[in-house]
Amino acid sequence: MKNLLFLGNIGAGEIIIVALVVLLLFGGKKIPELMKGLGKGVKSFKDGLKEVEKDIDLDEGDKK
Repeated sequence: MKNLLFLGNIGAGEIIIVALVVLLLFGGKKIPELMKGLGKGVKSFKDGLKEVEKDIDLDEGDKK
């Protein structure tokens, strides 16, 4: 696995431990809700980026 920015060398064992800790902290019923919220956040972020790119393209078209 490649080095991630701040994680260094992380292996499958560490990922399993983190997943178990998250499962213990939040419980099995909360995890799907958390993932759904995370997905909505990512989608909103991507939509915002598309709008900014669209505005930049429109501004460049006006200058030409």
